[in-house]
Amino acid sequence: MPDRPSAPDLASRRCQPCEAGATPLAPDAVAALVAALPAWRLSGDGTRIRRDLEFSDFRAAVKFVNNVAALAEREGHHPEFHVERYRRVWIELTTFAIGALSENDFIVAAKIDVIAPPAAS
Repeated sequence: MPDRPSAPDLASRRCQPCEAGATPLAPDAVAALVAALPAWRLSGDGTRIRRDLEFSDFRAAVKFVNNVAALAEREGHHPEFHVERYRRVWIELTTFAIGALSENDFIVAAKIDVIAPPAAS
């Protein structure tokens, strides 16, 4: 992995199967990947990344969530997401099998950034 991966580079990759016992990303790798995806931030105890978005209405929020669900199925790597106040969506990614962040989390985050509408903050 390059020292400072770019978002397009991450978005062009595919998630790889990850099983219990796999090595989580080192803190310096996590920092570089978070820097490559400025819409995302570390969440909780640093084992997750999170993005918050706001849409014009409920339909737009749900459409986006459905698009993220389809992307997650294609990648075999699934985020947690929540719609609140009818138009706000938050998404969190972690690799559940290892209880930490893996490159897969950042690949899916970059792909989510690609499909997020520009008007969504």
